[in-house]
Amino acid sequence: MTGSSDNTAPGSVFDAIVSRSSTKKFADTSLARHQIETLLTAAVRAPDHGLLAPWRFTILEGSSRSILGDAMSAALLEKTPDADAEAQQREASKAFRSPVLIVVSALPQPHPKVPAVEQLVAVGAAIQNLWVAAHSMSLGAAWKTGSHAYSATVKRALGLAEEEQILGFLHVGVPLSKAVIRPADLSGKVRWL
Repeated sequence: MTGSSDNTAPGSVFDAIVSRSSTKKFADTSLARHQIETLLTAAVRAPDHGLLAPWRFTILEGSSRSILGDAMSAALLEKTPDADAEAQQREASKAFRSPVLIVVSALPQPHPKVPAVEQLVAVGAAIQNLWVAAHSMSLGAAWKTGSHAYSATVKRALGLAEEEQILGFLHVGVPLSKAVIRPADLSGKVRWL
């Protein structure tokens, strides 16, 4: 990599990006509304060809997390009708891993110059912006998907439109433990022409 070291000073955007990792465990500490709004402001600054703003955010905190937990348990029963009570409870508990859960969905719009795939990528960029912003605010985040991201039961419970696509369940809060930062290995992934 070439360039001056001015862009890699501690506290820089570069530092926030390369030092970010998934949070494994969160404190029960609630976040203030202004903190969540700050994260969402960062999210919507993602590149967005056509200025279509295809992202949607559903915020669950406190007892509202049970809406998702109950839907996850119901979705498990649809997929595995013989799931026992313990498995159902384990599934429901996934909504309570963090004090704030932001369900990020995409609502692509028909556009002659901006295909749906570009709009989905824009929503992915919004999630990354939100994650890096959380890290820069000394918060942790974990981006989860799994089968519930594709469940009509979960979408209905959250009040999402039928054509909306869940791209992530983003857990946010004060981190207690984080995953190891994976090395930035570019070998075999870059070609210089």
